[in-house]
Amino acid sequence: MPDAPGPFPAPLTPGPLTPAMTMAGRCVRLSRRDGDALMTSLMLPLMLMLVFIYFFGGAIDTGTRYVNYVVPGILVLCAAFGAAGTAVRVSEDMKSGIIDRFRSLDIGGTAVIAGHVTASTLRNLLATVLVLGVGLLIGFRPSASAAGWLAAAGILLAFLVALSWFSAAVGLLARTPEAASGFTFLMMFLPYPSSAFVRIDTMPTWLHGFADHQPVTPLIESLRGLLHDQPVGSAPWLALAWCGGILAVAVVLSALLFRVRTR
Repeated sequence: MPDAPGPFPAPLTPGPLTPAMTMAGRCVRLSRRDGDALMTSLMLPLMLMLVFIYFFGGAIDTGTRYVNYVVPGILVLCAAFGAAGTAVRVSEDMKSGIIDRFRSLDIGGTAVIAGHVTASTLRNLLATVLVLGVGLLIGFRPSASAAGWLAAAGILLAFLVALSWFSAAVGLLARTPEAASGFTFLMMFLPYPSSAFVRIDTMPTWLHGFADHQPVTPLIESLRGLLHDQPVGSAPWLALAWCGGILAVAVVLSALLFRVRTR
């Protein structure tokens, strides 16, 4: 006589990361379908790099080959521009009503925002690799060790995540995608009053205080020093402190704003 069948196995319970991973997959698919926005986020940093190197590079004295000086700044500009686009995508979600459908499926705000941040980080990593590859083709010659490359990648990744999360909070705050798009222009402007394209000591004196103490400057100085195997001093720690502070504020702010907007 055959054995009686045993009890059916218990259904699998989704883990805490499953909603966030699902939202991340959704955002990646949306990015892939929005070809115009994806091409803009990839091509604009490349065009700016070529403009600065070939149009202005010959007239700017940085004490070194300009391509070696400017590529770290372009990497940060690329990250800032790409991460800022998250504000528009979050605002579009809030306006379209899709968030109400997510909440009916018991998907919390943290998962929704984490999905946008993950997709933004992946897009930015792709743009960063593209900018770095073209930079190498046109003469960028880093001399970093393996440890230097890892440290530079870690600092840039921390900046990407922090800025993407802060951009998501801005998208929750903005009432329309058009208003959220203004954040993109603000983040694209921030690298200019820094050491990204020219030395700070060549700027007007009244601008030195802001340029020296804004979050982008220690990040650029860290990348430049690490990629060229030069002393970086306390710049990496300052950059990570800025990233940690921005991320902490952004996570708390986005949670509060999501609760208020979906009440």
